[in-house]
Amino acid sequence: MQFGASMFFTDYAIDAATLGRVLEERGFESVWAPEHSHIPVSRVTPFPAGGDLPKKYYDAMDPFVSLTAAAAVTRTLKVGTGVCLVAQRDPIQLAKLVASIDQVSAGRFLFGIGNGWNQDEMENHGCDFETRHKRARENVEAMRAIWSSDVAEYHGEFVDFGPMVARPKPVRSPPVYVGGAFPYSARRAIRYGDGWLPQAARKGAYRQIADMIPEFHRMCEEAGRGRLPVTVWHSRRDGDTIKRYADLGVERVVFSLEPEGRDAVMAKIDGIAAFMRGLEG
Repeated sequence: MQFGASMFFTDYAIDAATLGRVLEERGFESVWAPEHSHIPVSRVTPFPAGGDLPKKYYDAMDPFVSLTAAAAVTRTLKVGTGVCLVAQRDPIQLAKLVASIDQVSAGRFLFGIGNGWNQDEMENHGCDFETRHKRARENVEAMRAIWSSDVAEYHGEFVDFGPMVARPKPVRSPPVYVGGAFPYSARRAIRYGDGWLPQAARKGAYRQIADMIPEFHRMCEEAGRGRLPVTVWHSRRDGDTIKRYADLGVERVVFSLEPEGRDAVMAKIDGIAAFMRGLEG
């Protein structure tokens, strides 16, 4: 099992290049960045975890810019979106962006996607909240066509374009990890993803993720997909839970970091790295 770290990159946090180098030096496999393009002042949609929306959601940098900075100064560290709000992005532009960062990173990009929870943010982008799931699927299907075909075309309800050429192609088709709540995101991952990206720390939304992984594996087998990989977002250094994830075949665990200055983040990374070494011992 591999370990990664995720952070909302902001203008007051440790910079992405420094964080990438530190994570690679300490044996982490990947770094992940979430996204929110903006937060409407209307605040129509409650924060899923309850309470006030944390400041970092307002301050998040574009994940592709941050991850490119991390990729440019590392050699083995994988860089991933955790998650990209794919329904509210243009699929042709996003296909170009993904292919470009996969080229810059020499094939180290992991494409974590989510369909979004913030209705007014999404509708500012012209994406209807009620149809976002189908739009996201069509966006992914259209991007796969662009990445894999010299001359690509796609005809759907929300995405529709005739034969076109878009280069560069990615080094390899980036694996798509579908995030969200069980069982809906699990079904979407099986339908058009390459892996599942549940979040273990979400309050009251669903049962402990470890309890759902066997059910997810069963769903994969029934759909003829085999066992798709699982990446779990985790916030605690809980050895028993991590070992349980390993026994269940979880591909990686990603630890969440707060967007703080260099010294504060370094201390937390060193603590997690020591915890990782303890698990191996």
